[in-house]
Amino acid sequence: MENELNFNVGKMGYQDIESMKLIIDAWYNLTDRDIFEAGFNTMSGYVYISLENGVTICSCFGQEVEYLVTDYDTGEEYFYETYEEALNKLETL
Repeated sequence: MENELNFNVGKMGYQDIESMKLIIDAWYNLTDRDIFEAGFNTMSGYVYISLENGVTICSCFGQEVEYLVTDYDTGEEYFYETYEEALNKLETL
């Protein structure tokens, strides 16, 4: 699988671009880097990289990276400070 990151920086402010840098750095430090999708949500301000394993690396307004897990049965979203915490949550869904 080819990993590809595409962000429309023309729609992003300087804090969004800082978020982009933070999530790319976090993604680069992982061993499991298979990307499902990457982008910028103009409604929430989140810049994100969704991984094939179900974890999303995200940040908004230049804030620290968070790791998001979504329960697609209930729509509930869980945010974690570490990738390992997010992986543990995935195992319980």
